[in-house]
Amino acid sequence: MSASPKKHRLEIQQTLLKDCANGDRKAQFQLYKICFPVLMGVCLRYRSEESEASALLNEGFLKVLNHLDRYPPATPFMAWIKRIMINTIIDDFRKHRKVKELVEYRDFSVGQSQDNEVDWNEADLQFDAEQLEALIRQLPPVSQKVFNLYAIDGYSHKEIGTLLGISDGTSKWHLAFARKRLQELLVQKMDTSRVI
Repeated sequence: MSASPKKHRLEIQQTLLKDCANGDRKAQFQLYKICFPVLMGVCLRYRSEESEASALLNEGFLKVLNHLDRYPPATPFMAWIKRIMINTIIDDFRKHRKVKELVEYRDFSVGQSQDNEVDWNEADLQFDAEQLEALIRQLPPVSQKVFNLYAIDGYSHKEIGTLLGISDGTSKWHLAFARKRLQELLVQKMDTSRVI
């Protein structure tokens, strides 16, 4: 009696992981090809330059290979490697942060008109994920990181504060700033597309 295709794929994956852990370069390259789209997607959310994203991806993948012995089999593999990649990105951010970024503080309640409201249904129809990611990349660096960590990767403000070395309140402020700025950018883009 033969094994089901799904079980066979799982065995191949476990075999592949075991071969990678044992230093098999072909297996490691095969795993790299499988993981590349997922990890590059994570990297590009935090780095706009593809060369920087690629360098971070390589650093993160090396950590994946070096820690395969710690992989908990009960955890989905892709979720585990995403977590390692995000931690690698945060470590890189901490290592290269020489001066705290300047942030323009605004009171969002002052001077806001109803004309700046976004029709989210219309925005959903007009913009694809790539265009929205481009808007996110226009945010200031810390606000961009907080937004990605909170809204996309599901971290709490406390976790973000710990990762970035900021307070929970500062994390909340950056999230509010990012949301407001994204709303402004969406309104601008929608107004521009109506004119054309």
